[in-house]
Amino acid sequence: MSTFGALNTAFSGLTAARKGLEIVGQNIANAGTTGYTRQRMDVSAVGSVTSGMFTTGARPGEGVSVDGVSRLGDVFADSRVRSTAAAAGYTDIRSTVLSAIEDGTQEPGENGISAKLQDFWAGWSGMASQAGEAAPAAVLLQAADALGQQLSAGYSALDSQWSQVRGQATGMVDGLNAAASQLAALNVQIRSTQNAGASANELVDQRNQLATTVASLAGGTVRDAGDGTVDVLLGGNALVTGGTARAVQLAGASRMSQAAGVQLEWTNRPGTAIALDSGRIAGALSVLAPADGGSGGTIAEAAGSYNAFATELAQKVNTIHAKGVTPGGATNQAFFDLSAGVPAAQGLTVLPGSASELATGSGAGTLDGSNADALAQLGTGAGSPGASWGSFISALGSASQSARQQGQLADAAAISATGLQASGGSVDLDEENLNMLSYQHAYQAAARVMTAVDEMLDVLINKTGLVGR
Repeated sequence: MSTFGALNTAFSGLTAARKGLEIVGQNIANAGTTGYTRQRMDVSAVGSVTSGMFTTGARPGEGVSVDGVSRLGDVFADSRVRSTAAAAGYTDIRSTVLSAIEDGTQEPGENGISAKLQDFWAGWSGMASQAGEAAPAAVLLQAADALGQQLSAGYSALDSQWSQVRGQATGMVDGLNAAASQLAALNVQIRSTQNAGASANELVDQRNQLATTVASLAGGTVRDAGDGTVDVLLGGNALVTGGTARAVQLAGASRMSQAAGVQLEWTNRPGTAIALDSGRIAGALSVLAPADGGSGGTIAEAAGSYNAFATELAQKVNTIHAKGVTPGGATNQAFFDLSAGVPAAQGLTVLPGSASELATGSGAGTLDGSNADALAQLGTGAGSPGASWGSFISALGSASQSARQQGQLADAAAISATGLQASGGSVDLDEENLNMLSYQHAYQAAARVMTAVDEMLDVLINKTGLVGR
C-alpha cells in the first residue's frame, strides 16, 4: 500500500466513525419518539486490489466502506403487534358495550326492573287483603307506573347506545380511510427514497404505525410488495396497493328499530359487504347487528328481551285480571295496554286509574280479594314474568363477564407483543452511549493515523535530501 493509500484508508475510517456518531445521535434524540425503531450503520472492509502487473503478493485492504443504515425492526414482531391490536380492538368494543348494557339494567339494585317488579307483586298482595281500598290501590298503581317507566327508560337507553355506537363506527371508518390514504402516500415516498439510494427508515416507522392503526380498526393483513411498498388487504381485497388507497363506507340501518343490519362496504362497490373478523369496526358491527333469535347484535337482542318481558308481563297479568270482577261488577277488564306502533317496552301503560277499576275479586263482594291474590301469586310461580327477566339478566351478566375476560386476555397479548417489538427495536441509551464511545475512539484513532501519515509525507516531501547540509 502506498503512503497516499494509507491516508485514504485512515480517511475512510474517519468518515465511518463520523457517520456512526451521527446515527447514535439520531437514536438518542428519538429515544422517546413513539414508533421509532433504532438504526445501525452497516460497514464492510474494502478489499485490496491484488491483480495487475506490479502485484507483489498479499496486501492489506483499502479501509472501511459504509454500506448503509439498517433499521433494526422485526417483521414478525410487527405482524404480531398488528394481529394482537386487531383482536384487542374487537374485544374492547364488545366488552364496553356489554358492560354499558349491564350497568343500564341497574341489576341488582333498588332501581332495577326486578325491584320494581317485586313492588308490583307486593301491591297486588296488599290489594288482596284490602280489596276496594283507595290507599293500597294507589300503591299498586304507582308501582305499576314505575315498572312501565323503568322498562321504557331501559329500552330508550339501549336505543341511544345503538345510535352512539353507530356514530363511533362512522368515525372509525373515517379514521380508517385517512390512515389508508396516508399509508399509500408513504408507500410512494419510501419507494422513491429507496430508488434514489437514500435511507427511508423513518418513513418506514411511520408506515408501520399506520399499518397498526389500520389493523386495530379493521384487522386485515399486510403484504410486502418487494419494491419498497406494502399492500394492505381487508377481507382478501386490497385496501392499499402501492400508492393507491380504496375508500370504504358504512351502509345499512341508521336506527336500531330498522330490520336491516349495518355493514362496511367499498365506496366504489356499494352493496358488497367487506368480511371483517377483527378490529374495532368489526366489534362495532357485531353489536349493531339486528336481533336474530338470540344470536344477533348484542344491543338489539337486549332490546328484544325488554320487549319480550313487557309483552309477557302484559299478557299474563291481563289474562288473570280479565277473569276477575271489579267492585262495580265489571269483568273482562285489561290491566296493561301495549300501544300500537311503538316497541312493547315503551308502549306499556296502565289502564285502571283507581280502586274501582281493579278486578280484585271473583264476584263474592266488594271485599273479595281472591283475584288480586292470584295476581300476587303470579310473581312467585314457575311461569312468572320475573323468571324470564332473571334469565336475561343472568345471561347478560355471564356474557359481560366473558367479554371482559376476553378483553383482558387480548389486551395482555397486545401489551406482550408490543413489549417484544420494543425489546428488539427500541433505543437502549446505555447501549447507545457505549456505541458513542466506540465511535469516538475510532474517530480519534483514524485521526491519529492521518496525522502520522501526514507527518511522514511532510518528511518525505519537504525534508528528503536535506541531510548533511
